[in-house]
Amino acid sequence: MLKQLVQENGSIEIPAKGNSMFPIIQEDDPCLFTECQPSLLNKGDIALFYTSSGQLVGHRLIRTAWQNGERYYTFKGDTNLGVDIPVVESAVIGKLVHVKKKKFLLDVDHFPAVVWRWVILSFPFLSGVLRQYLNKKSK
Repeated sequence: MLKQLVQENGSIEIPAKGNSMFPIIQEDDPCLFTECQPSLLNKGDIALFYTSSGQLVGHRLIRTAWQNGERYYTFKGDTNLGVDIPVVESAVIGKLVHVKKKKFLLDVDHFPAVVWRWVILSFPFLSGVLRQYLNKKSK
């Protein structure tokens, strides 16, 4: 139903839940996702998708792979230690365009977001550092 809504309107804005994409996306940040062809996603893009259990998730694309003639997408939250279970192409709903922060609009193609994408993909150990920070912060 949500996928159909995005296809009809071209985009959807939803508030973030959780902290798996910290610091780019934080709890309750409004996130705008636009319709996209999953095959056009690039490594590092943040996509909205359904997990096999039906949970709605927005995480960063880590890799794509073909299995039994079908393309699978593997995503990961920036503060998660492991990757998500790969999803099929039809589970992908859209691509993140921007995040509304309290004082500004963060476009995923602007310098800070591009640099962060490179950093988090190049230095995966940072996920553990961020997770430790968030765990200490929540205590």
